[in-house]
Amino acid sequence: MKIKRFYHDLGSFLTPNKALVIYGSRRAGKTTLLKDYLAGTPFKYKLDSGDNLKTRHILGSDDFDQIREYAAGYELIAIDEAQRIPRVGQGLKILVDQIPGIRIIATGSSSFELSGQVGEPLTGRKTTLSLFPVAQLELASLYNRHELKEGLAEQLVFGSYPEVIVAPTPAKKSLLLEELIHSYLLKDILELERVKGSKVLLDLLRLVAFQTGHEVSLSELGSQVGLDTKTVARYLDLLEKSFVLFNLRGFNRNLRKEVTKKSKYYFVDNGIRNAVISNFNAVDIRNDMGSLWENFIVIERLKRRTYGQIYANPYFWRTWDQKEIDLVEERGGNLYAYECKWGAKRMNSKNRQAWLEIYPDSETHVVSPENYLNFVL
Repeated sequence: MKIKRFYHDLGSFLTPNKALVIYGSRRAGKTTLLKDYLAGTPFKYKLDSGDNLKTRHILGSDDFDQIREYAAGYELIAIDEAQRIPRVGQGLKILVDQIPGIRIIATGSSSFELSGQVGEPLTGRKTTLSLFPVAQLELASLYNRHELKEGLAEQLVFGSYPEVIVAPTPAKKSLLLEELIHSYLLKDILELERVKGSKVLLDLLRLVAFQTGHEVSLSELGSQVGLDTKTVARYLDLLEKSFVLFNLRGFNRNLRKEVTKKSKYYFVDNGIRNAVISNFNAVDIRNDMGSLWENFIVIERLKRRTYGQIYANPYFWRTWDQKEIDLVEERGGNLYAYECKWGAKRMNSKNRQAWLEIYPDSETHVVSPENYLNFVL
């Protein structure tokens, strides 16, 4: 089964003398996306990898002649795993500036490393795309709405990494997810940052997984894994920048009633969240369906906003007396409040009333298994 990705036509994002930079977690499909595009591109291209030592040496240098020679005769240079090339941004800048009409695609699994390297050198010279695990709006090209809803239970448990989706059995899906978290997911962080080891990261992720949908206390996390608060904050930031976690901050316009100091953390993929806690039980025998549903909706909506260029600021909202809204979007000068409900069709009346007392001109909605496709497609 071939899943058509939202960015399947990379050519529409290519501009002469500009770099197209594609970020995303490992195994999200960046290499497949790149190769599929190159198979049909009209441009004469060179595909290379940041794992190639010679390429690292050439593009990591400031040698104009050597870099020009490397790209001579090509209209398109594609570099996979570009984050592994030291000072890759400077090398790409030289290509962009020195070779008339050149087009460049660079993919990177580690956004914090690649963005740090390409940010300043390629200012005004790049377009960036973020590729997530497969979105519901991408699956909609293969399945109708009835079929998407039929597959919902499996998505909630096993997530949507491409190879997991096409795996034939639940047992195979579980094995792939276990391999993902132990062999790929944390690789960039462990290689590129000062981290004590994979065990402490996995311990931290487990604690976050059990608090999905709840505000996270950094000091409490630190006391449980034996780290100081600043280190916990740094690790969570790395996990967010490497597309493992998504940080949702609190919404506040009324300091006396609203709580904003803490954040909620969601996993960019439900399957990874379940693999971290080693729980692949079916939805009808789980006791965490509220958390799973909320995680799924928050992330699918993130994909929808990103791919659909919906410009909005996302938040959660909570008051000191425990009134709460799962997701708030501030877009187009308006506020939209959403409650994620797995087993109910109506918004909690107390939460809705408390919200509308402060923001009477906003819209309120409930997102349930019955209507969620309207929200994420």
